[in-house]
Amino acid sequence: MNFVWAFLIGGAICVIGQLMMDVGKLTPAHTMSTLVVIGAIADGCGLYDPFIKFAGAGATVPITSFGNALVHGALEELQKEGAIGIITGIFKVTSAGISAAIIFSFLAAVVAKPKG
Repeated sequence: MNFVWAFLIGGAICVIGQLMMDVGKLTPAHTMSTLVVIGAIADGCGLYDPFIKFAGAGATVPITSFGNALVHGALEELQKEGAIGIITGIFKVTSAGISAAIIFSFLAAVVAKPKG
């Protein structure tokens, strides 16, 4: 049953994003930013951790999880290190994903032929 909920919840988040672009006429960048902010707000309100426990990968794989990771890391390090922890916590939790995005984007730009 866990797989079913993960599939349904993850799919629902993707459907929401697609509707934002198709019906709301938002650009992909606006849609992505909105979903990240929604994930960040949900974590700040303490709603995202129970959501992850319920939906599993359906909540951790979509882009909303990136907003969750940013806020979660910042709040965790804020409690440990004080105000400087806000900045270090963000990078501590998300550095692997950000680094991978930069490296793979660079490799794709080297390999792919740009449209002209």
